Amino acid sequence: MEHTLRRVAVFCGSANGTDPKLAEHAYAVGRGLAERGIGLVYGAGGFGLMGKVSQGALDAGGKVIGVIPRSMVEREWGRHDLTELHVVETMHERKALMAEFADAFLCLPGGLGTLEEIVEVWSWRQIGFNEDPVGFLDLDGFWTPLLSALDGLVDAGFVRREVIDDLVVADNLDDALAGLADRAGATLGDKLRPQA
Repeated sequence: MEHTLRRVAVFCGSANGTDPKLAEHAYAVGRGLAERGIGLVYGAGGFGLMGKVSQGALDAGGKVIGVIPRSMVEREWGRHDLTELHVVETMHERKALMAEFADAFLCLPGGLGTLEEIVEVWSWRQIGFNEDPVGFLDLDGFWTPLLSALDGLVDAGFVRREVIDDLVVADNLDDALAGLADRAGATLGDKLRPQA
């Protein structure tokens, strides 16, 4: 049964990284989701690419759902000006609740935490624990080395080719959303392109 892609969970870095263009891209992704009527689900961080993607969505009037562990709130790593803020106790609860809210997952540049999050939900899809599609937004080729390395896991017999082929990889938001919607059997309707 076809449904609408309503909310996308975005995983990304809590730092800006060394390339200033990545922060600009992250802001544009948040803004682009909001302009397409798609809600943002993310880890409620206020810094780095996490802060940029959420600010982009908020500036465009989008709905932003943040999920953050209490220990991070106590360290003042989160933001409180979101549409919804959910405080949980553990990182596992964080990912599980984000998965409950989201219709798809999209990975922007980030570090170990970002990788851990996207690989976990991708493995959930592989074994049938979650049916939501997973994608990498390969901004300026950031993820290309990792994606190439994944082919080695196929060659070594640890990952099936169809698992890699199921992954959405795109260098722009429109193609990423179209791929995620296709994998989900969802529709983006007339909001695939940003509103004028």
